[in-house]
Amino acid sequence: MTTFSDLPRTAAWQHRDARIGFEVVFLQAGDDGYRVEGHTVAVEDGEAWAVEYVITLDLGWLTQSARVEGHRARGRHELTLGADGAGGWTINSAPAPELDGCLDVDLEASSFTNAFPVHRLGLEIGQQADAPAAYVRALDLNVERLEQRYVRGQNDGNCQHYNYTAPAFEFEAELVYDEFGLLIDYPGIAVRAA
Repeated sequence: MTTFSDLPRTAAWQHRDARIGFEVVFLQAGDDGYRVEGHTVAVEDGEAWAVEYVITLDLGWLTQSARVEGHRARGRHELTLGADGAGGWTINSAPAPELDGCLDVDLEASSFTNAFPVHRLGLEIGQQADAPAAYVRALDLNVERLEQRYVRGQNDGNCQHYNYTAPAFEFEAELVYDEFGLLIDYPGIAVRAA
């Protein structure tokens, strides 16, 4: 089973290419799981926006809940997601059967959330897995199901490599993670700043 070093207390990414911006997260590990508080500010297609989020995960990195707030010139949006750890979800307390089977939340505004399936799956070199996620759009906080696949590649020192695909976006990239299981390089999206 893949193991990672204990998480740092903070991490940050500089967003590039797809948008210009910055993300910072504050991480807390507890006896029953993890709490992540994150902030992303960006300009994308000429529009400035900000997203704040709080995500709780159990010790196995299964998403338990997410509270997301988005701000832009057209107004403010808020969203609450609940997950039962078995693939059942609620959006603002209403059942969301379209997300059945998803075990992770993936925020468009966040590079950090790509750590969830990598930690949860614990893939060995050469293994692969589908990891559908509850995908939250940055501008309007709309939620949709996003099919994703992770294929574990060879290590490069302490770095792990994964071939990542998201067919809905016709997106494929090699993602590089550090010894903490956090993204170092997300091609076309972001690079680790701290």
